[in-house]
Amino acid sequence: MASLVSSPASPSISFPSTNPSSDRLHHRFLQTSRPHVVRCGIHDSLRFDNGSVPPSMPVINDSMLPGLYPGVRGLQGGIGRQNSRLRIFSGTANPALSQEIANYLGLELGKIKIKRFADGEIYVQLQESVRGCDVFLVQPTCPPANENLMELLIMIDACRRASAKTITAVIPYFGYARADRKTQGRESIAAKLVANLITEAGAHRVLACDLHSGQSMGYFDIPVDHVYGQPVILDYLASKMICSDDLVVVSPDVGGVARARAFAKKLSDAPLAIVDKRRQGHNLTEVMNLIGDVKGKVAVMVDDMIDTAGTIAKGAALLHQEGAREVYACSTHAVFSPPAIERLSSGLFQEVIITNTIPLHEQKSFPQLTVLSVANLLGETIWRVHDDCSVSSIFQ
Repeated sequence: MASLVSSPASPSISFPSTNPSSDRLHHRFLQTSRPHVVRCGIHDSLRFDNGSVPPSMPVINDSMLPGLYPGVRGLQGGIGRQNSRLRIFSGTANPALSQEIANYLGLELGKIKIKRFADGEIYVQLQESVRGCDVFLVQPTCPPANENLMELLIMIDACRRASAKTITAVIPYFGYARADRKTQGRESIAAKLVANLITEAGAHRVLACDLHSGQSMGYFDIPVDHVYGQPVILDYLASKMICSDDLVVVSPDVGGVARARAFAKKLSDAPLAIVDKRRQGHNLTEVMNLIGDVKGKVAVMVDDMIDTAGTIAKGAALLHQEGAREVYACSTHAVFSPPAIERLSSGLFQEVIITNTIPLHEQKSFPQLTVLSVANLLGETIWRVHDDCSVSSIFQ
């Protein structure tokens, strides 16, 4: 990924003056008029045990990255904890991802004590000072969702009471995001409730990856940086050298058409197909029809998450009935609730491509599964937030 660091300040030129006030004004002018030089770099891909290949890095437009060089993010030789106001702390939900992010930034994870009392209550204590620091707390609210969410809230409260300058909740997977609207009477909108809890706990900003729906950002009364996992998956698919004329991107439902269309546009402007389904209840689906042509094609199904895999498995069965040569499943969040593993490993998919926003236990692995790391993507975003740089330019 790209790295942004300031070049050493150019030497100042002194002018003799007998007016102390004039000297102060001139010194201030020199400080504000120095050009801000940007230096950029690419970090090597991080390896992940699951999957057949090492995870890939998102492709960035070279025209916006002058002077590329390899190395970790931050100042030459690493940021250095003693010289930085940037602190990364990990919850217990996904410590492996947190460590990869810290490695990309050239930092060590902050020292934090998290334990459970005998009755299940959560205790959090920071083991180092964060006064005046920009603190980033990495904690997806994946299963067990309630435990991990409560842990995140207590971590935020601990940082607020320790006088952190800013607190950013880095939530690779935002739970309760599917409860983002009322489809029936007397339903709760849990996504809004969780957003309120995070805000009231003391977070100043949220960094989330592939929210279930865009309107979830509006539930927060604080800034939200939305990171897309698509560049990592697109880069991996590009490495497979599939002929562009054979590709078709498939949305597993009507609600994911916008996501699939954006994916298809960046994948050689591939054609789009849509699986029309009717939902009979929560986690229960029924495929009805296919809109588009997949005969003899390599179908790439794109979704933000795979939970029980009912939607994507029935969609894949329909694609094979319609003559698809191969079917790939691509998803950012691998929730993998039972019986997802049985459905995904049944032979319907040539490959199931996911990311490590949610930790994958060994018993949930299967031969067709490939896991890509989003650590560098999140690390780059964290640095840009800390350094007040553009985040959206990563995905242009």
